[in-house]
Amino acid sequence: MSEEAAGRSNFIGFEYRDVLVKKTMQSVYLDNYRDFGWIPEGDSVPVGKPDFVTLRFKRDRKIRNKAELTRLQRQFETYVTEILSLEALKTRRAAATAFVVGIIGTAFITGSVFAVTADNVAVCVSLAIPGFLGWITPYILYRNLRKKKAEKLSPLISQKYEKLYFVCERANALLD
Repeated sequence: MSEEAAGRSNFIGFEYRDVLVKKTMQSVYLDNYRDFGWIPEGDSVPVGKPDFVTLRFKRDRKIRNKAELTRLQRQFETYVTEILSLEALKTRRAAATAFVVGIIGTAFITGSVFAVTADNVAVCVSLAIPGFLGWITPYILYRNLRKKKAEKLSPLISQKYEKLYFVCERANALLD
């Protein structure tokens, strides 16, 4: 009977949390959520969202400094959101520009097809050349614009990661 009583005094009530994150940020969450007192329990890929993963965590309900840890955790999540939006900015303009150039190239090819059906070979060739260039150059444009934008945004992303890690350090200090 004394073993049962001793076992009950060690009772820990847990709170649970499921977090839906992009796969690219999975390791960031797994590594840093520990600093807020969360213990990883597993993960799963939600149906219909192959780029995301659901992470399961638990932590002691009676953890010290819970209010401050929750506030710091919100800051952490804000920084993660900002990092993801900066990462998306790297490709957004490059993709839009490449898409527009590709559509223009397609318009020239369409004009070339109409010209050949009208037995006007000279116009067909003169429209086909810029059309094919409009299909080739989007990749080069995309690659170059993405590289330039990435060079501009890399310092900002690094700063956000530094702020994120500072928040995690502060949270970890509260756990000790």
